[in-house]
Amino acid sequence: MSMTASNRNRRTIAVKSRIMGTAAVALGASMMLLASNGAASAQGKIPELMQPGFGWISMGGFLDPPGGLRGPIKQHPDHPFHGNLDGPGQVTHAIGNHDDPVLKPWVAAHMKATSEEVLSGRMSLPFTAQSRCYPGGIPGQLLYPIEPMYFIQKPQEVWMIWQRDHMVRRIYLTDQHSEAVKPSWFGESIGHYENGELVVDTIGLQTRDKQYSYINNYRTPHSEKLHVIERYKIAGDGNTLEAFIKLDDPDAYNEPLYMIKRWRKAENPLIETVCAENNVDQFYQNLVPIPQASKPDF
Repeated sequence: MSMTASNRNRRTIAVKSRIMGTAAVALGASMMLLASNGAASAQGKIPELMQPGFGWISMGGFLDPPGGLRGPIKQHPDHPFHGNLDGPGQVTHAIGNHDDPVLKPWVAAHMKATSEEVLSGRMSLPFTAQSRCYPGGIPGQLLYPIEPMYFIQKPQEVWMIWQRDHMVRRIYLTDQHSEAVKPSWFGESIGHYENGELVVDTIGLQTRDKQYSYINNYRTPHSEKLHVIERYKIAGDGNTLEAFIKLDDPDAYNEPLYMIKRWRKAENPLIETVCAENNVDQFYQNLVPIPQASKPDF
């Protein structure tokens, strides 16, 4: 966010201190978990999502669920996607299928409008939250493709930490949401352990009245009724993290959406990366502005 050099230096010092504190918490969290055997037994087997010295790196976008369930929103068939890893050829944009019958009319219209901005040339690149320093929402934040995410597992909370802009999502290990939930980028997440999985229940997610609050990189909006259930587990040989996700929003989608997301384990110690500094529209591509602070952090 925009600030003076002095403010930026103070912010950097504070962030580094916070990361060092987070690392210390991570080292002690396993011992705290062992000390809480009674609570763990009540909640079921605890998956080792937090592994010292390792992070989880995305293995692509949302995948179709098993059993014929309704899957995620996909690329529009009229605009096939060609990425950096798809061989020679021009890289294309993420253009969501606004004709998908699962979408309510207002959702389809919004997606179509944002896609037409790019296809017409009014904007050079489509909006993706993390590239412009916005939180990605839930489950959109899970899509950040390059830098790893980490877990800190404590007896009463689980933290998901993204190296990118050191964003933190807190999951409270309880069985009831607050009586009054104030909408926010990551909403209010509560969770429990069940059969070797971390089950997360999220409500209170920022609505379409706030800019850039989407469930994916196709700019698919949601309403204030969005309810997300995620089930995280260690899969395969222990080197893969998998989430099974359900989205229910009767004001935005005609039926619930289900999807799979996977990450690979990588030996990446947590480092500091700041999104907003020097992240400007260098080539005049009419990009979405990055968030701007109205006052210094300190």
